[in-house]
Amino acid sequence: MSNLTQLTFKGDNGEAYFSFDGQQLIYQSNREGFECDKIWTMNIDGSNKTMVSPNHGAHTCAFFQPGEQQIVFASTSHLQGSCPSKPEWPPHIRYAWPLHPYDIYRANADGSGLTPLTDNPKYDAEPIVSADGKSIVFGSQRKGDFDIYRMDVDGGNVQRLTDTEGYDGGPWFSPDSTKIVWRAWHPSTAAEKSQWKENMEKDYIQSTPLDIWVMDADGSNKIRLTDNGATNWAPSWHPDGKRIVFSSNMDDWRDDYKTYGHNFELYLINSDGSGLERITYNQVFDSFPMFSPNGKKIVFGSNRNPDKPRATDIFIADWTE
Repeated sequence: MSNLTQLTFKGDNGEAYFSFDGQQLIYQSNREGFECDKIWTMNIDGSNKTMVSPNHGAHTCAFFQPGEQQIVFASTSHLQGSCPSKPEWPPHIRYAWPLHPYDIYRANADGSGLTPLTDNPKYDAEPIVSADGKSIVFGSQRKGDFDIYRMDVDGGNVQRLTDTEGYDGGPWFSPDSTKIVWRAWHPSTAAEKSQWKENMEKDYIQSTPLDIWVMDADGSNKIRLTDNGATNWAPSWHPDGKRIVFSSNMDDWRDDYKTYGHNFELYLINSDGSGLERITYNQVFDSFPMFSPNGKKIVFGSNRNPDKPRATDIFIADWTE
């Protein structure tokens, strides 16, 4: 990794993903004083930042469709209000994230023509479009658990791909659209299952160990790639279709707290679980990595140079093997 460049400087910015032609990025940000995230696009040099989501509601998890003429993202704009309130969780929980009642929308690349693809009172988000342009894979709370679903790009033919109790989220299609990588945690004890049920009832997910998994695009042949007790998450594919890049705190074990800390670094791993390689060494939070379609650049979120405590910005770098 070389020629690291910071692309954003105001507010919290994250989940920046390349267009299929590698010339643009789509991301979420609360820049310009917004209370919650909106969806923005920019060129890969950081120029031409443009908001492409409605200015009311919360928006997250955006992705281009092949051809760069349309985008998908999750939104609460159907609620016709301001930012949704955060659910409350017990004070002993170190970190959690809320499950807002997002639905998934398609829009033109400039934000016009907003069209709902899902209609569910619970969380539908994390949409990723397959490179063949036929399918969207996403995470959903619609059945009372948190699972991965696949649908056609017009919102039809919804199929559930995971059904193990617990969290299965953050899915991502392989470059040839035949496999999916995702992150998962499945409770095993009575206490864990009870806590998980409470999480789903109160619409939040608390931080737990997470592992990286791979399956075929129809949900078959599930393979676990990591098993280290750490939080391994935000996986996406290298363009060669053989490797996966992800974020983890596996190298930040804290003896004093008997747990893993908040130093998340980026790693590469082969799709069979072999060949683990650490690729960042910054001692802060690095996450949400994605390689450009030609494999020559990598983009990720980091709080290595925040304008306020723990703020996250978007960085891009050249990648050489």
